[in-house]
Amino acid sequence: MESTSERLLTPGEVAALFRVDPKTVTRWAAAGRISSIRTPGGHRRFRESEVHALLRGEETVGADH
Repeated sequence: MESTSERLLTPGEVAALFRVDPKTVTRWAAAGRISSIRTPGGHRRFRESEVHALLRGEETVGADH
């Protein structure tokens, strides 16, 4: 694993930061605009550092499995 101290955000938390619907965040992940991690239960989670980079206007590339 990379960093176990990295906070992971739910699609709802990311959506609140961007002021969009959670389904929009899921579409961004499917399109590769933001990478996501899948929990053992199949739910998406997003790295807090990457989300804040996007909020600052920095581009992130690629999606994890």
